[in-house]
Amino acid sequence: MNQMNISQAGRDAWQVPAMDVALWEGKRHKHCVVIPVINEGERIKNLLKRMQALRISAMADVIIVDGGSKDGSLELGALKLAGVTGLVVKKGPGKLSAQLRCAYAFALDHGYEGIVTIDGNDKDDPEAIPRFIEALEQGIDFVQASRFLPGGVAVNTPKSRDFAIKYIHAPCLSIASGFKWTDTTQGFRAYSRKMLLDPRVAPFRDVFSSYELLAYLSYRAPKLGYVCKELPTTRQYPVGEVPTKISGIRGNLLVLTVLFKACLGQFNPG
Repeated sequence: MNQMNISQAGRDAWQVPAMDVALWEGKRHKHCVVIPVINEGERIKNLLKRMQALRISAMADVIIVDGGSKDGSLELGALKLAGVTGLVVKKGPGKLSAQLRCAYAFALDHGYEGIVTIDGNDKDDPEAIPRFIEALEQGIDFVQASRFLPGGVAVNTPKSRDFAIKYIHAPCLSIASGFKWTDTTQGFRAYSRKMLLDPRVAPFRDVFSSYELLAYLSYRAPKLGYVCKELPTTRQYPVGEVPTKISGIRGNLLVLTVLFKACLGQFNPG
């Protein structure tokens, strides 16, 4: 059952971390761009400048979801000047997936028809955002950025990560889901309201706390017959620095564990 409206019983069943709404300028567009951040410093400021130059706020509302930043990079006055519509602050436990549950619940509650997500670390080129919105308008349910498609650009990607994506992560999810993915670890994506509200998808569960939600949706959406598409994009790592929340042996083992659980259907709703 796919539904565009949220029943009260369905909404009551959502597991969403506690959150505060620090800024809300009101819904202006039918799509929004969600930016998850935590202590991104100048990187989030640079990304917002780039998005402002592209006039992204003229086509979609920009909503930042903060995981608990302490670096002063999200000053409300500056965010308003940069065209940000909302700032949601996660107060409950969890990492990226918990942040996304907060933002997606907020967006769906406010009636958005589609959600584009771009990381706040300024590695992705926001010039692709209009193409993501266009794809949503054309009826695509899941749009995934890919630096590896023809026309995509990968700059300074760490060799270990490049290998893992091309030869482990993307192939496993491609085989398990039945859709040919090429770039499955990055969070530059777009989802339709219809897909996120499908009870067979059920993204609002506490099992999605760290990085589970990204792998799960890449597996689950194609399996349920949703229309998926990859778009070529540019992803650039700065020289001498790897801005990522996934690092070390433990972090990479977590990603692999999540991958295999997703591919085996262990995150599917009961």
